[in-house]
Order: sequence, then C-alpha cells, then structure tokens
Amino acid sequence: MTDQVLDPAEIVVASPRPEEIGTLAQARAAIDDIDAALAALLERRAAVAAVVQRLKPVGGFAGRDPERERRIVAAMAPLAPSLGPERLARIMNVVIEAGLEAAQETRAGTGRKAAPDAAPDADPQAGPSAGR
Repeated sequence: MTDQVLDPAEIVVASPRPEEIGTLAQARAAIDDIDAALAALLERRAAVAAVVQRLKPVGGFAGRDPERERRIVAAMAPLAPSLGPERLARIMNVVIEAGLEAAQETRAGTGRKAAPDAAPDADPQAGPSAGR
C-alpha cells in the first residue's frame, strides 16, 4: 500500500479486474489500494454526516432515518450485486453508526486523530518497531 494521503474529492482507484490478477502479491496490492480509497471515502462520509447531524432538528442516534437508510442500501445494491442488499444493509449500519459516534466525539471534544504514520494493525503497546 502506498503511504500517500488521498483527497476524497479526487479519488480514482486504478484497480485491475479480478481476472487480470495472477499473483497473491498483485491481489493484495489491489486490495490495499482499494482499502486506502475506501478509508478516505469513509472519512469524507463521516465529515459530511457530521454536517447532516448539525443541520437536523434531532441529531445523533435519535435522529436516524430508517427509511433514508433503506433507500441508501437500495441505491447501492445494483452497484454491488455480489454483496446483495442484506450484506450492504449490515455494512451501512456499521458505517452510519461509526459516523454518528465520530460526530458525537467531535462535538464533545473527544474526537480521535490518528498519527499519520500509524499502521492500522499496529499494537500501540509494542513500540515503534513492532510488526516490521
């Protein structure tokens, strides 16, 4: 995975088609690139969702709109047919809840900021050379 910072407004993932991937290393590199783009998009989504929470008369978990969430999943389902609506609903539920939690933490002043060089699976107790 590259260590570049992705701007969610300009994300383009040049990923090979699955049938073009011939090695495990190529497959993992493609997944890493997709995951980096996905992380940047999730960060942008959380930021926009925080604006929604601020603009709604009732925000946070109490302000969730189940009908809107169903429409989101219905719109996504044709774009991800192998996942299907039920899996997408589970995924989006987690995404929405994480965004709400992040918005609440930001409002409370307890929001998280990860170190730019922190590895997502690094053990914070193990020290800087762990996992390398």
